[in-house]
Amino acid sequence: MIDTHAHLDAVDDPSAALTRARDAGVTRVITVGTGIDSCRAALELAEREEGVFAALGLHPHQAADPDAERLADLRELLAGDRVVAVGETGLDFYRDYAPRNRQQELFQQELDLAAELQLPVVVHSREADEETATALSAHPGRVILHCFSSLGLLPPALEHRWYVSFAGNVTYPKAEELRAAAAEVPEDRILAETDSPYLAPQPRRGRPNEPANVVHTVEELAAVRGITAEGLAARIDVNADEAFSLP
Repeated sequence: MIDTHAHLDAVDDPSAALTRARDAGVTRVITVGTGIDSCRAALELAEREEGVFAALGLHPHQAADPDAERLADLRELLAGDRVVAVGETGLDFYRDYAPRNRQQELFQQELDLAAELQLPVVVHSREADEETATALSAHPGRVILHCFSSLGLLPPALEHRWYVSFAGNVTYPKAEELRAAAAEVPEDRILAETDSPYLAPQPRRGRPNEPANVVHTVEELAAVRGITAEGLAARIDVNADEAFSLP
């Protein structure tokens, strides 16, 4: 089983968390950077830990920070052997920690970088469905919609065959609409993640999340799709291989 999106640099004792993940059958993790320092830490973890790969990007919250001007540093880090994607990048009009025009500018720069380097892009989108869909519709590469919760993005995702990744919030009691969306995603486009240390699934809710907990999200997704958890885990493994060109 694979956790396709975790922030291991923000997890207490990543090595111990990875040991617990392996004990739970989660043998691969994609750790995600959200700023230059975070990207360096993610890459170091991927180079040190077996079964760990890195996605490196500048989060929309960083769009007004000095890191947004460090695309040359990001490009250099993306040359690492364990790097499998650009991101997470995207738009967050819910928090609005950075001006929207700066978020859109940075998002486009990272999309261009992903296209140039022929890497998939991991996308964060919150309260920005239309703007996200417009930017991604013109993007020629593979797209992973991380921690999917923007229901307005489901139609363009299905149309353009973007990958759709579900996190622990799909297990919450009030997430009926999100579970219904999960049932609509084609079997070759669905992914699962933890977004550790955030969004622990319902059985672990209220505690810091970690990659081992992706098993709970896979179980919930399998239930709403009417298949076994083992079958869905195997399918997600194949999808992740294809989405991220994993070795």
